[in-house]
Amino acid sequence: MSTMNISLPEPLKAYIAEQLAERGYGTVSEYLGELIRKDQDRQALRRLILDGAAAPVTGEADAAWFESLREGVRRHPE
Repeated sequence: MSTMNISLPEPLKAYIAEQLAERGYGTVSEYLGELIRKDQDRQALRRLILDGAAAPVTGEADAAWFESLREGVRRHPE
């Protein structure tokens, strides 16, 4: 692990202190790490959505298509 020093205005520092107390984070590092992981997840989801929107249409999302998805989940419930 490496160390990073950041400067925050007092209102943000107070907000972080509230989050630590209210949400059970043990340290500021845990809280900030969780925020960064969530942002990474959000960015990855955004990329997937944009890639999907740019992809050519390959079929119709009709009742049969949704049923095939459900069947796949039934066969592989992970």
